[in-house]
Amino acid sequence: MENSSAIERLKRFTPLVWVMLVGNFFVRASYYMVWPFLAVILYENYGLSATEVGLLLTVSATFAVFLGFYTGNLADRFGRTKMLYTAVFVGVISFSLLAVAESLWLFATSVFLACLPRTLWDAPSKALLTEELADAKDRELALHLLYFLVNVGAALGPLYGLWAGLNGEQFSFIYTGISYIGLLLALLYFRPKLSEAQTFALQSAAQSVPKFAKWLGILRKDKVFLIVLIATTLVYLVYAQCDSSLVQYLTRAEVPDLAWLISSLIIANSSVIIVCQFPLLHLMRNWRIENRLYAGGVILIISQIMMALNDVQNIWGWIAAMMVLSLSEAIMFTNISVYIDRLAPDNLKASYFGAAGLCSLGYALAPILGGLILDFYSGMMLFIIMTLVSITALGFYRIAELKPKTTAEAI
Repeated sequence: MENSSAIERLKRFTPLVWVMLVGNFFVRASYYMVWPFLAVILYENYGLSATEVGLLLTVSATFAVFLGFYTGNLADRFGRTKMLYTAVFVGVISFSLLAVAESLWLFATSVFLACLPRTLWDAPSKALLTEELADAKDRELALHLLYFLVNVGAALGPLYGLWAGLNGEQFSFIYTGISYIGLLLALLYFRPKLSEAQTFALQSAAQSVPKFAKWLGILRKDKVFLIVLIATTLVYLVYAQCDSSLVQYLTRAEVPDLAWLISSLIIANSSVIIVCQFPLLHLMRNWRIENRLYAGGVILIISQIMMALNDVQNIWGWIAAMMVLSLSEAIMFTNISVYIDRLAPDNLKASYFGAAGLCSLGYALAPILGGLILDFYSGMMLFIIMTLVSITALGFYRIAELKPKTTAEAI
């Protein structure tokens, strides 16, 4: 992608697009300032076992995933901005409760609610980007920039937390709640101001969107999309082990300077993505989307082998493995979104992105699966299994590529 064309594309971004991009940056910065320490808080403050922590996170995330599947269709039918307002409102409430909860049941309820905003936000926000940016290359740049800013926030959040001494402090969740308030105000201020003709056109388009039951019938016929969902779910299952199971593994192994190591892993992850994402985009600009995913998948396999072989007390070994994992992530995550955008009919963008949210079942299942493996086997076995899962995911992407394309027709 040439710099001049990128600048021209950026000029076509609307104020609402910039709100979503910048808003995601601030929300994610405050999120990563505290959320990675959730497993530590549940273990140290409430005495939960690895399996119990995993069960709580898995049940919460699984409910959020299925809710996002349904609300993606609702966003196509009733309006994307309404769903975005709901997402940020739930974010304000849930993270504020996390900050002040004193009992286990209230804290667990708050964890359950805190899993909802991200899944409620994801599908309608990406669909709204499509709505605001008609050109496919503009949308691709916006999706790359969105992921880039999210990772800038993920890198700066822990740095600020370390500087402010907030790591592991429960009350720090209030900063994420405040960020959601700011995002809600920005959405209200920059909400689309439509003419009567535009409003009528959107209402007419919404009426053409099938109800949920009919949408499920359409989805069942799109075999290529379903295979891509399976592959992506497995990929997310592997990545998610570094958000929950790895932290639990390091905590129970009593690794020295645990808070520093966890923050360093998050910073290393985000920094590699920040530095490498756009150079990789330029390098792979003429590659087919499938070949980009294969390259990312091979690097993911290498990262899991490194983690399986690393001594648990070898801090720099973990950081090196995380950097390799992050290189894979920089390639795969935005290209998965671009792939889904290309598969989705224009009037079903939010529905398809909502269905793609089912891939987050990989994230939802990761804590309980990882917790069970850690309780009954070992960290090495966890990453050996994840290596095999990564290989299987690449196999499914290959099957999707070879299968005749039968993308559902827009209704």
